[in-house]
Amino acid sequence: MGKRITRLILFYVLGYSSLPAQGLYYPSPGTWERKVPASQGFDEPLLLEAVSFAKNNEYSGAKDLRQAILKGFQREPYHEIVGPTKERGGPAGLVVKGGFIVAEWGNLDRVDMTFSVTKSYLSTVAGLAYDQEMIDVNDPVVDLIWDGTFEGAHNNKITWHHLLTQSSDWSGVLFGMQDWADRPPREGGIDDWRNRELFEPGTRFEYNDVRVNVLSYSLLNVWRSALPLVLKSKIMDPIAASSTWRWYGYEHSWVTLDGFKVQSVSGGGHSGGGMFINTLDQARFGLLFLRNGKWGDQQLISEKWVHMAVQSSKPNESYGYMWW
Repeated sequence: MGKRITRLILFYVLGYSSLPAQGLYYPSPGTWERKVPASQGFDEPLLLEAVSFAKNNEYSGAKDLRQAILKGFQREPYHEIVGPTKERGGPAGLVVKGGFIVAEWGNLDRVDMTFSVTKSYLSTVAGLAYDQEMIDVNDPVVDLIWDGTFEGAHNNKITWHHLLTQSSDWSGVLFGMQDWADRPPREGGIDDWRNRELFEPGTRFEYNDVRVNVLSYSLLNVWRSALPLVLKSKIMDPIAASSTWRWYGYEHSWVTLDGFKVQSVSGGGHSGGGMFINTLDQARFGLLFLRNGKWGDQQLISEKWVHMAVQSSKPNESYGYMWW
């Protein structure tokens, strides 16, 4: 379900990077300039063919995403929806060249769940912490998160790099969710999954939302502030995103920090929650990364982190720091 995004956002940016920074176009708050495709070097019939393909290949699951989620993960023991969901809209997307919109389809302002696209937002919050020297990706997480979450001979070897590349094989329970119960192997049963041999951190990739949420919880403890607030102030407000996006956790993922109740947000919609956002805001976020973390004259996230985030990892050459 995580990869089956109901929105398709395509960026065609060939040639923009050779322009001086002051010559780049950035969309203003509430507006986004359109260009005729031919003026940006497109073969319009071929572009229309691509748009038609996107519109005609909508996700085939139920529009009621509660039904789609429960069906998609029905073989998982104990799986339940514990965060918000939303009935999805139809296909919507953009083709952007040089920052300008050259093609669009669907309702661009509609807010929808984005499932595992949320992980790239979570990765960005980690990148902000890295830029401010709050974390070192090669350090054991237990150095900063010493509350028992990384207790034990296996878990205390896990680094931020391992969590970001989904290669930690973290073992435990977070917010009542067992790590082994998330996307278990096709073979075996509960006893096999529960008593499995643990893999050395950094050696094996496994897509696992419980472990992603361990990263989110750990970053919450580092920032000591709700991660949506961090993202809003440091990324989404500066890129002039709308006020309609939301980042949710679970009904039972509230923790006490400095005497205040704060929700630890999820890294996807596997059990509900995650990032709810419209197409235009998501496109702004994508454009920020295509511009190596710079928006106008502001370097919002370091170019170094942008490159680190999309580097192949040893366990999975197609996966970096929560970016495919």
